[in-house]
Amino acid sequence: MKKAADWWSGFWFGSVGSVAALVHVLVFEVLRRVISPELANLAGFIVAFAVSFAGHRRLSFRDTRTTTQQSLVRFAITALLGFAANETCFMVLVYACHWPVWPALILAILVAAGQTFVLSRWWAFRR
Repeated sequence: MKKAADWWSGFWFGSVGSVAALVHVLVFEVLRRVISPELANLAGFIVAFAVSFAGHRRLSFRDTRTTTQQSLVRFAITALLGFAANETCFMVLVYACHWPVWPALILAILVAAGQTFVLSRWWAFRR
């Protein structure tokens, strides 16, 4: 039974994360021509955070034993650490490695997603 629950948790984490990443990318695309890429990335993160928390709390980790407030605080810390990894990776790839913004953003989101899953699963939404 635990393996099935873990499978569904992983499925929902990927699904919610994909929707949140799409929201992040859409906000980024709308704003990147009017503000700097790093600020557009920050705006995308902020909007996607709300999508991500709600989805992970209700779907990915619905069997959590933490309160909503505990999960929100922990997930905010988790997400901020993920964003720090995202923004650092993004800026290094764009400014130091001269990558185009899209491949840099996609790789940065993937790096942050892995980190976020580990911290979410074993700390923010601890079971």
